[in-house]
Amino acid sequence: MTTAESASESPEASGTKGFDLGALLAERGAERYELHTRYLNHQLPRMLRTIGFDKVYVRAEGAHFWDDDGHDYLDMLAGFGVMGLGRHHPVVRKALHDVLDASLADLTRFDCQPLPGLLAEKLLAHSPHLDRVFFGNSGTEAVEGALKFARCATGRPRVLHCEHAFHGLTTGSLSVNGESGFRDGFAPLLPDTAVPLGDLDALERELRKGDVAALIVEPIQGKGVHEAPPGYLRAAQELLRRHKALLIADEVQTGLGRTGDFYAYQHEDGVEPDLVCVAKALSGGYVPVGATIGRDWIFKKVYSSMDRVLVHSASFGANAQAMAAGLAVLSVMEDEQVVAHVRTTGELLRTRLAALTDRYELLADVRGRGLMIGIEFGRPRSLKLRSRWTVLQAARKGLFAQMVVVPLLQRHRILTQVSGDHMEVIKLIPPLIIDERDVDRFVSAFSAVMDDAHDGGGLVWEFGRTLVKQAVAGR
Repeated sequence: MTTAESASESPEASGTKGFDLGALLAERGAERYELHTRYLNHQLPRMLRTIGFDKVYVRAEGAHFWDDDGHDYLDMLAGFGVMGLGRHHPVVRKALHDVLDASLADLTRFDCQPLPGLLAEKLLAHSPHLDRVFFGNSGTEAVEGALKFARCATGRPRVLHCEHAFHGLTTGSLSVNGESGFRDGFAPLLPDTAVPLGDLDALERELRKGDVAALIVEPIQGKGVHEAPPGYLRAAQELLRRHKALLIADEVQTGLGRTGDFYAYQHEDGVEPDLVCVAKALSGGYVPVGATIGRDWIFKKVYSSMDRVLVHSASFGANAQAMAAGLAVLSVMEDEQVVAHVRTTGELLRTRLAALTDRYELLADVRGRGLMIGIEFGRPRSLKLRSRWTVLQAARKGLFAQMVVVPLLQRHRILTQVSGDHMEVIKLIPPLIIDERDVDRFVSAFSAVMDDAHDGGGLVWEFGRTLVKQAVAGR
């Protein structure tokens, strides 16, 4: 028997067990929640069971997935923004099959493969004032790279961030996280200072101290869906340049079309960040990838000599599968005119939701851009609703938003999320490919839940009583 014949022999014929993923899932898939409880974050299954989110999803396509009973669910969360093109887009799937079948000599570490250069070229075409790209594995790693590059390029230690910002959870990105709940227990962190989003005076006061390397900012904050005020980014950029500091735009969630332009900072004329961080949707939902995009002079400061050629690197950075996924995603975005679709569909969804603010006194605001929309709830006017609202707020701020999220899933099979801890805001970041039928489905379901809440009874407030008891017991 030849070597080739031996290699092609089936596991059964050769007497070895081999590996059969389908068989493994069929045999052990039902143990999913028990496995997580035993070996992973034990609080996750506990939380999911508490709010009735312990579903068993078995299939997904586009903006929908199905449970083991065959019921379909509308995804208005997109895996926290990762599933920009929805799940299992055929072009991305084919690209990954193709790159695996090509048997490339990947990650030799001592050659220059074409795919990273091609993906960098594509990204830079959307950010023409920037020159070079570093590929890592996630959004938080893209932020870590930007923080390191800014400190190296300026020779300064301190990075400013905005209050309520979220830039990731590794130590460097956690240092510029504006929420204390994420930071508690992990000090000491890097030197940092928080300034209010939109407050130029506070920014200038810090810049005058002369030790600031950069300001990192989300053009639209993920926590609460708060947009930078008009003109703020341009004015902040001018202040930073005057004080020889850099502007870092965190576009991990807002980038790649999410807000109706390729980058969210492009909604304001004249804004040209020195460093831009992207990730999430670039993966196509398959292979983790992050990118730190920056100016030529910054990269040349970091990689200043051949001795420093690997001064910042990533073991899996620029791997062929991630690069193929990224190239396929950008190709789909161009071919299917995704950014234009986001503008149209996002405007439809936002305006239809905003029209409900006059109908529901518990609905305080609808805001956002493109398909990044925040729905905020607030203190009602009527005495009966106000007394119930007050009980919820006394137990824990954010319970009413959770009371809306739960029936959206349990009664209407729509997945959403509360935008942040202690926030009465639901954030909608659906796949960028949702259509008018999906908009109709969400608005109809949301209206039904709000009708129930305003009737003063029903399942919404029954669940609210359960949440209050749990919140009080957890103190």
